[in-house]
Amino acid sequence: MLVFNAVFSSFSVDDLDRAKAFYQDLLGIQIEESPAPMSLLTLKLPGGHTVMIYPKPNHQPATFTILNFKVDDIDKTVDELIKEGIVFEQYSGEIKTDAKGIMRGNGPAIAWFKDPAGNILSVLEG
Repeated sequence: MLVFNAVFSSFSVDDLDRAKAFYQDLLGIQIEESPAPMSLLTLKLPGGHTVMIYPKPNHQPATFTILNFKVDDIDKTVDELIKEGIVFEQYSGEIKTDAKGIMRGNGPAIAWFKDPAGNILSVLEG
């Protein structure tokens, strides 16, 4: 049996400074920085949860959603993020988004966007 004290997720980016600006300044997430030589960012999330971001020279963006942000009003949130320069992904076919980039009627309303490293994030209503 696995015995552990804590659990956290992590993902890579190609530029830690751009990630810090995006997550802290644009999205407003509290960040803790680890000094060199580690050079890590830790996202401080509600409920005491954390996610570690680490630099990786040969970073490849995740092809799946790495973080989901639950929001009360997806339309308002998407509009606010668009004003900040966020571009929402457009999907067609089985997963179909509207003109704003929101998928509706197939579970919770959800919209996907990417961080500067190309990792996929989402906001979903709930």
